[in-house]
Amino acid sequence: MSTKNPGKQRKALFNAPLHKKQKLVHAHLTKELRKQYRKRNLGIRKGDEVKILRGDFKGKNGKVTRVALKDVSIYVDGMKRKKTTGEDVEVAFHPSNIMITNLSMDDAKRKKIIQKVK
Repeated sequence: MSTKNPGKQRKALFNAPLHKKQKLVHAHLTKELRKQYRKRNLGIRKGDEVKILRGDFKGKNGKVTRVALKDVSIYVDGMKRKKTTGEDVEVAFHPSNIMITNLSMDDAKRKKIIQKVK
């Protein structure tokens, strides 16, 4: 993005196509994973174990249940908040507030991506 105007920056993020939003859904790896895979960050996928770094749930660990590309948000198992009606709803987290602690290696494409780096 070539502009410094915050409004234009936000508009560009909201209106970005999904293949560009995919890049925004990356999170840092723990120090051990960084050494192992020689990568600082990776895309978050369903099944990854993560640690929350900011907010009310800071320090808690959980498994990723859903990744919403459209909203650029991640939902973690067990992280729920009560609405005023008493209903429980999942809390959405921004990828910058999350650290990946354990990778889900079920996907063959992901294995291929990681092997490229080594």
